[in-house]
Amino acid sequence: MTYDEDRFELGVYPKRGITLVRGEGARVWDDAGNEYLDAVAGVGVAFVGHAHPRVVAAVREQAGTLMTAYSAFHSDVRGRFLAKLATMMPPELGRYFLCNSGTEAVEGAIKFARLATGRTKLVAAVRGYHGKTLGALSATFERAYRDPIAPLLDGVTHVPLNKVDRFVDAIDAETAAVIVEPIQGEGGIRECEPEFLRAIAAKTAETGALLIADEVQSGCGRTGAFLASSHADVVPDIVTLAKAIGGGVPLGVVACGPRVGEIPPRMHTSTFGGNPLACAAGLATLEAIDEERLVDRAGVLGDRFRARLIAAGCTAIRSIRGRGLMIGVELKQKAGRFLQPLADQGVLAMLAGNTVLRFLPPAVITDAECDRLVDALVDVLTEADA
Repeated sequence: MTYDEDRFELGVYPKRGITLVRGEGARVWDDAGNEYLDAVAGVGVAFVGHAHPRVVAAVREQAGTLMTAYSAFHSDVRGRFLAKLATMMPPELGRYFLCNSGTEAVEGAIKFARLATGRTKLVAAVRGYHGKTLGALSATFERAYRDPIAPLLDGVTHVPLNKVDRFVDAIDAETAAVIVEPIQGEGGIRECEPEFLRAIAAKTAETGALLIADEVQSGCGRTGAFLASSHADVVPDIVTLAKAIGGGVPLGVVACGPRVGEIPPRMHTSTFGGNPLACAAGLATLEAIDEERLVDRAGVLGDRFRARLIAAGCTAIRSIRGRGLMIGVELKQKAGRFLQPLADQGVLAMLAGNTVLRFLPPAVITDAECDRLVDALVDVLTEADA
């Protein structure tokens, strides 16, 4: 079948040659009726699975009631969403700005840090990814994204992850914020070591800078904790959330601690931010995560995935990285060649750098589906080794 999509799009998304038409739980189907285990999940969006009944019901009801209400007006569903979120976040992070995406959340976080500190310098991590709008792109490391758009924000320094001394030395009295992903997504599923995260938290507190944890991909339970930063017993000054929190509906959050202070009225706003439809989806998503114990489930399933893959003894694998259901399988060769063979076996995966296969399956994936996913990976890697 011929589609007009390619005719009208700008072409910034290289297509995979698969047309998805339906999803349920951890599975999706294409227009030819082929079924796949979805370990892309909208780049981690479908944490509670595709077409979760609770989310579907909430969206249908809210769509027939009130879809948009600018945040200058109170909204009951917005209030209930924020109240539920507050029960799942560290109590220090009790004030929120709502927007529509991860990159918007990062933009807000950078602005709030500048406003709170009166400073402009940022320290970010090598291989870090924070989005592609201008402020977020300034913190993103990849030069292929940055150089064609330069000049970006001044005063951004990129330091190798987990190099404690170098990171601490880069933070000074002119630093507004340090921004890091507790587990880098696009950068290869590389985790901040706990002592590293604790050290930069201490240095930011000492110098008056703020610590921003970009949890757009790692947050909402994917790593076996609601926030990946909690694995290091660190409470950042600002946390950005998106992806999983809306259950498939665009929703972003900037969570702020007490050191952010008061933000002047109208200094940062969003037409669609906090709209009732997104908040209804977000509330249903958080209720599903909570009541179905999906945070714990992500941790258990991640351990199962790793144990089964290690037991297979694939010589093509260099390392297995990540936590919970944020998994990176580093290979001894380029990983892109395995995406189509995996799809042929009914598994959708993605890359996190040239040599890393990334798996972000929904937390509702069953034990049997998880095993099937690993078995497919072992099959394609073993065939390549033969």
